[in-house]
Amino acid sequence: MFEDGIRLKQQYGAENVFDFSLGNPNVHPPPELKRALLEAAKDDRPGVHGYMPNAGLPETRAAVAAKLSRDHGVEIGADHVIMTCGAAGALNVILKTLLDPADEVIIPVPYFVEYQSYVDNHGGVVKLVKSRGDFSLDLWAVEEAVTEKTRAVLINTPNNPTGRVYDEASIRALASLLEDKGKKFGRAIHLISDEPYDRIVYDGVKVPSLLKAYRHSLIANSFSKTLSIPGERIGFIAVNPANDGLDLLLGGLVLCNRTLGFVNAPAFIQRVLPKVLDVEVNVAEYRRKRDLLCNGLAALGYEFTRPEGAFYLFPKSPIGDDVEFVRALQKKNILTVPGSGFGAPGHFRIAYCVADETIANSLAGFGEVMAPYR
Repeated sequence: MFEDGIRLKQQYGAENVFDFSLGNPNVHPPPELKRALLEAAKDDRPGVHGYMPNAGLPETRAAVAAKLSRDHGVEIGADHVIMTCGAAGALNVILKTLLDPADEVIIPVPYFVEYQSYVDNHGGVVKLVKSRGDFSLDLWAVEEAVTEKTRAVLINTPNNPTGRVYDEASIRALASLLEDKGKKFGRAIHLISDEPYDRIVYDGVKVPSLLKAYRHSLIANSFSKTLSIPGERIGFIAVNPANDGLDLLLGGLVLCNRTLGFVNAPAFIQRVLPKVLDVEVNVAEYRRKRDLLCNGLAALGYEFTRPEGAFYLFPKSPIGDDVEFVRALQKKNILTVPGSGFGAPGHFRIAYCVADETIANSLAGFGEVMAPYR
């Protein structure tokens, strides 16, 4: 879809193509980031561009750990943080470390499209479980899916593609469920949370702390969205220090970070991070875009659950074949993504991290495609 967007813009002009296909942040990075980048670029000490410990620069890990400790109310040390090449790198390192062949990973639907590949990369088996109608966690479905082969549950909050934030009660109930099942089967069941949108939330919603809720927890995170730097490929793994077999787990993560080829997370941006950990993009801009899109589509008859975070909307398709409906939108030069790719046919995803004009000018086309079904 991204490539199609480039082609269509060349053919029809960028102002006549409404590309909602890719979650590529368009809100500018905070000004503090630019200052930190310039300052780091002037650093000419010997070795600043060289290799480092496989887990990342010690001072960067310490700064991230201190930030996590403040935010989560859990004492996290530098040794519990591994710097990675984005959240995707973090998830692959975690799964490589945890999985033996045929181990199962439970994933609620809808889910980010690449999760199945990440699990398959490391010999695991994906077990998809349904969510509730509002995309909140269905704990009964998770409980039914857990077996003696379950190694992990992978959640994404705020969620891509739905924008749902799993509330604290659900997280605590999930943690209790996994604790009980782990005791029953005699093996820790890890809870992995993919949280690159953790600071892009709206209307007073808070992302609950996984680290505080469950001892066998790991967080995969990145700065791609919160600082608008997805091309810099910088993220981290945070490990709950109460994990059983902590030293073995940490050693495995550090080893896999290297052997998967992610060593090292880029040195330059690692040196920048400690200066910008307490800043973020202007979330109010994304909230404005969400409201502009939601209000416009609701008036046209589209049905959806209003997102609480991230920058995606996941409306229902007015016909069962979401691929066909997305093709109809494409004829109006509106590019969206079928929900089938996220495990949720009958929906489609709109990434609203675009110019306000793109949203406003697309509404006529959205209306024309919806008109026969109203």
